[in-house]
Amino acid sequence: MSSAALGVLSPPVTLHGLLFGFQSGLISYVGVGLEFCAVVWYFACRHRLGGRGRHWTSGRTVAFVLGVVMIVIATESGLASYDDSVFTMHVVQHLILMNVAPILLALGAPVTLALQASRRRTQQRLLRLLHSRVVETLTFPVVAAGIAYVTMIVYFLTPVYVFSEQHPLIHDLVHLHFLIAGCIYWWPVVGLDPSRWRLSYPARLGYLASGIPVNAILGVALTNQRLSIDSAIHTVADTHAGGAILWGGGELLIVAALGVMFVQWSNFDRRESIRQDRRLDRELAAEGALLAGGSLGLRPPDPPPAGSEAGTSTPGPAG
Repeated sequence: MSSAALGVLSPPVTLHGLLFGFQSGLISYVGVGLEFCAVVWYFACRHRLGGRGRHWTSGRTVAFVLGVVMIVIATESGLASYDDSVFTMHVVQHLILMNVAPILLALGAPVTLALQASRRRTQQRLLRLLHSRVVETLTFPVVAAGIAYVTMIVYFLTPVYVFSEQHPLIHDLVHLHFLIAGCIYWWPVVGLDPSRWRLSYPARLGYLASGIPVNAILGVALTNQRLSIDSAIHTVADTHAGGAILWGGGELLIVAALGVMFVQWSNFDRRESIRQDRRLDRELAAEGALLAGGSLGLRPPDPPPAGSEAGTSTPGPAG
């Protein structure tokens, strides 16, 4: 391959391009507007909840806002300006959309906030949606994991990738699909919102571990390809580098999620220990009260004799 061709395919990524290469166009403006509205809605719900005298932790707020910021970086920033030309940047973009942003959004617990801050009628509608057959099916852990894994394999190892690059609208819809699939995948693991399917912490560990071979398959397949994933816009070296990032980045994100899960597990055990201690304290206090009552000569009255009734006297012998 000539040097001229290399100058056209997979152009070099510059710091200026990453910092100032913002996206433009109707879809980008709509996306930014929706992301801004999501943050405003979140703060409005938090303010409404505070007006009711209830506290919402700052950590959840920061996590949600960072999740939205990650979506902006992946779809509207200079990073997105390279997704049509540099495969490594495209891989980073999809890792953010399917892993980083969903984890942060899940830690923000937006559904819980909506349920606590909404009026009764809105709460009932949200609960009906959460318990609908469609939502329960999509959030079933086996289905959620299957959607995520099939999405990654089909997109990167079939002609779907090339097709999406040739059709901008399909490309944008793929971004949305990755984000939704990522949210469905990560919610059962690190999410704080109510769900029909509650995984135990050992089950969550197995759930995450199931993604390790999928990342390995994708990484090995892409790093060993003899041809570019899209010969019209990417070099072979760019394809190999993107495969390595997809492999290593996916594994690192799983490790990070395991860290979050272990913190949640530790907090859960601590709360359970506190509840158990309080219950034991109540039982000991009740036993102490009974013992104290017995030492003072206080005891329940003896039951009346059999056959007698309260308020009646037994007649004496006939005079």
